[in-house]
Amino acid sequence: MHVRTNDLVAVMAGNEAGKTGKIIKILPDAKRVILKGVNLVYKHTKPSQKNPQGGRIQKEASIAIANVLPVCQNKNCKKFERGVRVRKKVLENGDKIRACVYCSSEIMSAE
Repeated sequence: MHVRTNDLVAVMAGNEAGKTGKIIKILPDAKRVILKGVNLVYKHTKPSQKNPQGGRIQKEASIAIANVLPVCQNKNCKKFERGVRVRKKVLENGDKIRACVYCSSEIMSAE
């Protein structure tokens, strides 16, 4: 996959296009991701022991993984802080990294 947990990503398509967020969870079987603070929906809940009041709870809904791209953090990149395509790169020591297509810098997870 082109994204991982804790990556900073930009939403490229859909109702949330143009927003950025950090990946909380990846759902590989459904090919979807959940981003922090993006695609918020209301869930109506009955009163329970955990939530005795009940009511509307706002939570993040999933987005198709094809609609998000990792954000390039390199200040010299022409697509700085925008979604970029990713290329796999093999280093001399055999390590594999994800690299920005435009500037060839490594895509780091935001932790």
